[in-house]
Amino acid sequence: MRNQRKNLFKLLSTALMVSALGFGSASHAYDGEPMALSASEKPKEFEGIGIKENLSKKLDLNLMFTNEAGEKVSLGSFFDGKHPVIISLIYFSCPGLCNFHLNGVVEGLKELEWSAGNQYQILAISFDSKETYDVAGKKKASYVKLYDRPGTEKGFHFLTADEATVKQITEQIGFSYKWNAEANEWAHASAAVFTTPSGVISRYLHGIMFEPKNLKLAINEAAEGKIGSVIDQLMWYCFRYDPKASKYTLAAFRLVQIGGAIFVILLALFLIPFWIRSRKQNREKMG
Repeated sequence: MRNQRKNLFKLLSTALMVSALGFGSASHAYDGEPMALSASEKPKEFEGIGIKENLSKKLDLNLMFTNEAGEKVSLGSFFDGKHPVIISLIYFSCPGLCNFHLNGVVEGLKELEWSAGNQYQILAISFDSKETYDVAGKKKASYVKLYDRPGTEKGFHFLTADEATVKQITEQIGFSYKWNAEANEWAHASAAVFTTPSGVISRYLHGIMFEPKNLKLAINEAAEGKIGSVIDQLMWYCFRYDPKASKYTLAAFRLVQIGGAIFVILLALFLIPFWIRSRKQNREKMG
């Protein structure tokens, strides 16, 4: 049943993306004429849309936003130097893709024992400067309900901003989007952006579906392995990010390193008592 839901989710998202970019309109219907684009060219609808990964980019924490309560807050107010921050650039009135993305993020995070507000913060930032805090408030309420963990409201933040601020934050993250007049909505990509407690971009997870393992590793990577148990930290060390697959994969070399370290420790635990007994016996003989 779970796999069936995932497959349906993928089909719906694909249909949504096609529709959002205007492929479902009559103006793009196939008329029997040869396609004018070569394999290396992008359709016009895709031009100016995408995400350029600005890894290690420090965000401007002085940027000012309006939160879901209508209060002016700085971006830096969400970075306490201890907890990583997950950022999703969306727009709250989006008819589909943004909802699928946030659903995927929240559903994945629900599988973790870590909670929003305790181990990490979640920022949903609207890139539509016309949206207001009252819409953000309603959106936050729906996702706090979906997350369904009492007391975690402090970990969710839904923000709006003026056009100049939106331009700055989207450029810093590498997020490109444009208005699709035919579909009467924004055309854009989606990714969860993980940032360190000091506001440095550490990882992008693209798409609308997120495996809990990848979310956990990305959070721990942003926190430099300082969140969770020893096992969690060991997992973070053993996995490396595969940008082509947009997920974490087991790093064989690190496993060898860890295996070697464990062998040395076990060997030392075995030899040290033997060495101590040997020295003690030698002293007794000399005495």
